[in-house]
Amino acid sequence: MKDSASDPTADIAREYLERENKEKQVLALLLEKFLGRKDQILVQKTEMGGTEAYVSSVTLEWFAGRVHFASGLPLFQKKYNPETDNVEIDADSIDEIQQRPLDWSRQGPLVQYLAARHNHKFAPVLVVINQPWVDNPKAAEWDSKGRATKSTTDFIPLDKDAKVGLLNISEDDVTIYALDGQHRLMGVQGLMELIKTRKLQRYKKDKGADDSFITVNDLIEKYQVDLAYLQNLPKEKIGIEFICAVAAGETRTEARRRVRSIFVHVNLMAAPLTKGQLTQLNEDDGFAIVARKIAVTHPLLEQRQERNPRVNWNSATVASNSTVLTTLQALQDMSERYLAQKFPHWKPLEKGLIPMRPEDEELEQGIEEFKKLFDSLASLSSYKILEHEDTPALRRFSFEKDGGEGNMLFRPVAQVALAQALGILVFKKGFSLADTFKKLRKFDQQGGFSGMEYPQSLWYGVLYDPNKKRVQVAGRDLAAKLLVYILGGIQEQIERAELRKALADARTVEDKTIGFDGKFVEPKAVGLPPVL
Repeated sequence: MKDSASDPTADIAREYLERENKEKQVLALLLEKFLGRKDQILVQKTEMGGTEAYVSSVTLEWFAGRVHFASGLPLFQKKYNPETDNVEIDADSIDEIQQRPLDWSRQGPLVQYLAARHNHKFAPVLVVINQPWVDNPKAAEWDSKGRATKSTTDFIPLDKDAKVGLLNISEDDVTIYALDGQHRLMGVQGLMELIKTRKLQRYKKDKGADDSFITVNDLIEKYQVDLAYLQNLPKEKIGIEFICAVAAGETRTEARRRVRSIFVHVNLMAAPLTKGQLTQLNEDDGFAIVARKIAVTHPLLEQRQERNPRVNWNSATVASNSTVLTTLQALQDMSERYLAQKFPHWKPLEKGLIPMRPEDEELEQGIEEFKKLFDSLASLSSYKILEHEDTPALRRFSFEKDGGEGNMLFRPVAQVALAQALGILVFKKGFSLADTFKKLRKFDQQGGFSGMEYPQSLWYGVLYDPNKKRVQVAGRDLAAKLLVYILGGIQEQIERAELRKALADARTVEDKTIGFDGKFVEPKAVGLPPVL
């Protein structure tokens, strides 16, 4: 048998592996040497649209301490307001401004997001490297024609193609400003302050104090945040991309225009998601999860080959001639206004925060409760008509082209109002869903949901604007209260009197109140309809 130890091929392979391992060890030592320096950072150079950039990552602590708001750039100093970290806009500064005003009310929610959610994630930030000579017209770095002889980014390549190298970030040489990511910077700075002082002042939009604080103790109590976990957050890393404030060969004006243009392009290309798209993707909001599930599984809404789609997945509105029944956004609103009465803790503790995903068992309960609601809705005669009729004829008003029934059940705003009323009745007041729908089916058969454009309708002036001849979203809460009332959920005389006045106000157009017979009446003559 041939001894493999004397096999030339095996010897060559062994030598190759040994050499490769040694090269890796040398590379590791070199990287350790360079990466350990505070004045340089390992980057990869990229180029797009004529702009060179350098991509890397930094710790949250470094990001908070070394990066400044773009409004603090020296060219803004005359108009810079240190109280708000914003630039005051006037005739002189309007052409210089490269950033939207900072909204300091967002800092608190961003800090709580970073501190309380273990799977938090910020997108990479885009920053500008500036050097002191940029703002000195007499500096040696400007030639006789006012053009820069060098760039504000000092890059030392480590490979022959100059794609990987070291970027100078020495605090003595450069100042760094956030071009895209100012609110992320605000959030990270707030997190560092919270960790250091154990509390963080909340602010209003203009950075006025909000008379309240976020404290570490609050985070521990409300979100069960572990103190050791909190102390380790500054070591986490965020992606960062560096560009120069001035490139070699540019005048100061050309450089300013280039940087400003990049900012505008970054923001224009980042098209925001629609509310419907957000609902499709949201894995934290229990109401959105329930809405998605019902949208694809319930017989009234699910996609079937033999019929037009019943759900608009993107837009928040439904056109009069659209064949859909509702929108995903409306389904989420229905889910929230119905189920929040049973699961109030599904809502975030404060406005602006991302909600915590409910436990799977509770989500299943929510899905089952919402399914029962849609089973009941499907029993209404208005929705049974969908078996042989499309939605436009049921949704359109009588005066629109081809006419229609003007049925409020085919308008998302009314669907949300109905879900809101039923949530109050079933989960807050203890009404039976089955008994409540017996009344609603009778009300529907008597045309109670139809002809909302006529004065005889309870929804005239509430969900239908007789002046503009269109649906009005502003009447949703009043519609919900009226539904609670006609279903027997309002007994207090004071509450009924307030509701009657609100209804009279809704039916008043240009100081003239319209009665249920279509004639002008005194506001006090408008009464409430009988309870079902």
